[in-house]
Amino acid sequence: MKKILTTINQFIDKSIGEWKSIRSTHTLAFQEFENSTSKIYIKNINLKNKKVIEIFKNYNLSLNLESIAISIKWQAISDWEDDHMSEGDETILIFLPKDVNSGIVLRNKGYTESFISSSNYFVDEQNNLYIKTFYKSTVSEEKISFLSTHIRSRFSTIRNLENNAVIQTSHTSEIRNLASLKD
Repeated sequence: MKKILTTINQFIDKSIGEWKSIRSTHTLAFQEFENSTSKIYIKNINLKNKKVIEIFKNYNLSLNLESIAISIKWQAISDWEDDHMSEGDETILIFLPKDVNSGIVLRNKGYTESFISSSNYFVDEQNNLYIKTFYKSTVSEEKISFLSTHIRSRFSTIRNLENNAVIQTSHTSEIRNLASLKD
C-alpha cells in the first residue's frame, strides 16, 4: 500500500494560526544554553502584497502564481538576559514548489544571518518538513514535524560552512492556541 504524502500546501495550511513556542537553544562553542517562550503568528499573504512583490524583485524573479506566501511574526521572551526583555520580529517566506513535496523558499531575511536568503525544502514520507539554507559562513538545517493536529516540533542545527562544525542546536515545541481558531 502506497503512503499518501503531505504536500507543501497541506503542511502550510496545517501551520496557519497562533502558536505558543517553548524553545531551548544550545550554543556549543560557548557551552551556553538559552530557554525562551514565544507567541508565533503564521498567516497566508496574498501574492500581490507589496512585501511579496518586493521579495521577488530582490531575487530578480517574476511573480510566480504557483507560489505560497506566509508571514511569521513572533514575540519572544528569553532567559538569556537578566531583564527578560521581550523581542519581536517578522519574516516573510515564499514557497516556490518544484513539485508537490519540494522546492525553494525565498525569505526577506535569514534565520541565522540577517540578509535575504533562499532555502531548499522537501516534505518526506513521514510528513516532516525539512528546510536547508546556505548563508555566507553557516548552513542552517531545520526539521518541522506535527506530533498531533495542534502540536509541532522543530529541530534545528547551525553548522560552520568552513569545517562543518556544529555551532548551535535547538529544539522547539509549539502548541496551537485553540482560542485563536474561534476568531
